[in-house]
Amino acid sequence: MKSPLRKSAAASLAAALLAPVSLAPILLAPILLIGCANLVGPRLVDLPLSKLQAGMDRRFPMNNKILELFEVELTRPQLALMPDSGRVALTLDAAVAPPFMRQSWRGNMALSGRLYIDAARNAVLMAEPRVDRLSVDGADESRQRQLTRVAGVLLEQVVADMPVYTFRPEDLSYAGVQFVPTHITTNANGLVITVEPRK
Repeated sequence: MKSPLRKSAAASLAAALLAPVSLAPILLAPILLIGCANLVGPRLVDLPLSKLQAGMDRRFPMNNKILELFEVELTRPQLALMPDSGRVALTLDAAVAPPFMRQSWRGNMALSGRLYIDAARNAVLMAEPRVDRLSVDGADESRQRQLTRVAGVLLEQVVADMPVYTFRPEDLSYAGVQFVPTHITTNANGLVITVEPRK
């Protein structure tokens, strides 16, 4: 004859084995994970002018041959932001060596371009560059016009679609989620980049 204590233990075990298993925690787990992922929405990344300038300094000096005639060296880039127009201004020292002449013309050039984001390259690029000012020491007015045309060709070859800033992969990763840059805002102190989770 079984003791009452053993009967009670057996009944408790049987009840535990036959009780319906709650599937709620199992079903809710993936839903909660999805919800957590959705909480990681767009983020703002500040790029101060000093960081943009440092990136530009690494790209110069540049040496190019234009129209197979003019040797052009560009040095000392200086960036400035134009918040009202969403453009960026770039001032450069320029040395132009014309053909059949031993002495170079030296001066400076101011240009500007429109900023845009290339999500595939994870970069902020400069498009639609234009020469705003070109000053060359010792060049008369006719020569200045000629050099301005040369500078226009130079911009198309060198400056158009030039990266102003390129994100590193680790810059676009947060909480295990990979982001892509989608929008750019310009202010007096730098750029504000909107990044969103990669879909």
